[in-house]
Amino acid sequence: DIKDVYLEAKANGYDAGIMRQIIKLRKMQPHDRQEMEHILQTYLSALGME
Repeated sequence: DIKDVYLEAKANGYDAGIMRQIIKLRKMQPHDRQEMEHILQTYLSALGME
């Protein structure tokens, strides 16, 4: 069933990979999500990508 939802979303122009990442983020605790986002920003800044 889940596979069908992703296939339908893809057929409607949505990016299934991004949808999976959003679901993963929603399952995380708010503090853990904020920590991960902070680390990501640190890495992006170190690589000159922000």
